[in-house]
Amino acid sequence: MVRVLTRDDPVQADVAADLMRSGDLYICKTVLLELEWVLRFAYTFDRTAIHGAIVRVLGPSALQVEDGHAVADALRGYEAGMDFADALHLFSFVPAVTEFATFDRLLAKKAPGVDRAMRVHLIEASLPPAGARRDDLLGGGSPDGRREIR
Repeated sequence: MVRVLTRDDPVQADVAADLMRSGDLYICKTVLLELEWVLRFAYTFDRTAIHGAIVRVLGPSALQVEDGHAVADALRGYEAGMDFADALHLFSFVPAVTEFATFDRLLAKKAPGVDRAMRVHLIEASLPPAGARRDDLLGGGSPDGRREIR
């Protein structure tokens, strides 16, 4: 798909395009994660270009996409400003799971605007104070020798 979208190697691009048009091909959603990453980092495509490229390559082709509804929702989330990987993780759970926990503030901020059915919980945590000992962080133990986590 990278070759088809970038045409950085015309021979490989033509072979890949012929293969994509040839019949039923199955695309794992993890391949789409890598496609987004490669287009963003190796080819410095911006968000709009990446979104358009993925929609274009998946659109009228004979490709079968793993968990197509989750991928479509993830693309909608990506278009709305979510990170593509975060959106794909989040929407891969729908409808079986309705709550998602994360330390990622941006994900927690962007997700509710994309899917109101999925509740995203921001886990708040702070770094331990300088010089804190492991026993201090784990509760220091109890009289029977077990540790309590606070």
